[in-house]
Parts: sequence; C-alpha cells; structure tokens
Amino acid sequence: MEPLVVKDGRIIINVTVVPKSSRDSIVGILGDTVKVAVTAPPVDGKANAYVCKFLAGEFKTAKSNVSIMKGETSKHKTIEIKDFRNVPALLKVYVDKSE
Repeated sequence: MEPLVVKDGRIIINVTVVPKSSRDSIVGILGDTVKVAVTAPPVDGKANAYVCKFLAGEFKTAKSNVSIMKGETSKHKTIEIKDFRNVPALLKVYVDKSE
C-alpha cells in the first residue's frame, strides 16, 4: 500500500504522528505511512489539531480542508486533504504515481 494516494482531486495520506518533537516537519516515509513530527503534546487533541494545521500549511490549503478520517486517538492516522495547491517535495513521487 502507498502512503499517499490522489483520489477525486483530494489526497488521502496515511500518517504516523510523533508528538512533542523538537520541530515540525515531514520526516520521511516509514513503511506505508508518512512520518510527521510536531511540537504539540498529545493532550486533549492538541496534536491532532496541530497536525491538521501543519499539513494545511505544507499543502497550501485551508485548515478546514484537512480532516482526520481515521485514528483520532492513535498515532497512526488517515488524513484527507482537499483543494491542495502544493505537494511537499518528499511526497511528489506518490502524487505523480496516483494521477
């Protein structure tokens, strides 16, 4: 399975979140997921909200266009991104495969 697929003009991305990191970044591909490090703690949904905000910035879309489809309480999440205008360089190869 691919860590990212483009379907009907939206991106479905499998993410492994690493909360309380020293900086926010898309770390790399980890098996069939994209490893994302965020500085927010995993308390009261703060890391979830922060992951959505961070990915919205990386894909150049509004925060409201990024939603967690599965994994609200897990570090493994499936996230949907709509109306994206950018794809981070590390993930471009997967977008090109899907289209």
